[in-house]
Amino acid sequence: MFIPKRMAALGLSMLCLVAHAGPVTERLKQGGKLVIAHRESSVPFSYLDADKKPVGYAVDLCLRLSDAIRKKLDLKTLPVDFKSVTPSTRMSVIAAHEADLECGSTTNNAERRQQVAFTVPHYIVGARYLVRADSTIDSLPGFENKKLVSTKGTTSLKAVVAANRERLMHIEILEVPDHAKAVDMVLKGEADGFVMDDVLLYGLISGLPDPSLLKVVGKFLTIEPLAIMLPKDDPELKKIVDDEMKRLIASREAHAIYERWFMKPIPPRNVALNQPMNYFLKDFWKYPTDQVPF
Repeated sequence: MFIPKRMAALGLSMLCLVAHAGPVTERLKQGGKLVIAHRESSVPFSYLDADKKPVGYAVDLCLRLSDAIRKKLDLKTLPVDFKSVTPSTRMSVIAAHEADLECGSTTNNAERRQQVAFTVPHYIVGARYLVRADSTIDSLPGFENKKLVSTKGTTSLKAVVAANRERLMHIEILEVPDHAKAVDMVLKGEADGFVMDDVLLYGLISGLPDPSLLKVVGKFLTIEPLAIMLPKDDPELKKIVDDEMKRLIASREAHAIYERWFMKPIPPRNVALNQPMNYFLKDFWKYPTDQVPF
């Protein structure tokens, strides 16, 4: 049977369109809700305020992305639900389509990209160490034969386990389900330090009744891009999110959101972190992309 070239080309185009349709965008087009996964203690990226409402830098970015999704899909309204996740559950929640965007402090790396997708990084961070103010430890070797805690399912935990094994430092590494528990262990003397992204450590300190009890020390153990996570099987959604992240950066709206959460007083204690944008992120945002060399 002869098929005209124009008809064949049209059929191929239709196949391409079908191939690019995804489960999230299809559900939203049919009136479904956008589900945003958030964290409870990743200050200032994603955490709960005094009213137990999700707030933060990544949450604000995700709300901008949700509006872009609504407009691109030509929806009159797009209801948004929030779902709490932990470092150990966040990837499975996205991969299983229990949430559509994970708005927190998650590192984009090659291992995770096997299961999920990431958009343009919104922060570039390094892991350091939280210790008590009276501690003499100022670097990783200082934890030799001591206890160091980290959060389950994080790249910081994986990095310190590898360093401990390679350098034979005999550090007792403890795993906990969330950042708040790790801070509590350091305060109580149950651990000598907490290894995590330094910006999160500063945020956790700022939320304490007495921030002077703790300090951040040491050189970077890792350098990592943090990005919003989304399902791997919805290229239409990913294109919308990537395009909007690039637009927010080019228009400097993302810079204003950064200023709001890193340079000005933030809830619940209305204390400013006073952390100017580091040169890693400044350079990366000159040519924003979802492609990262990690």
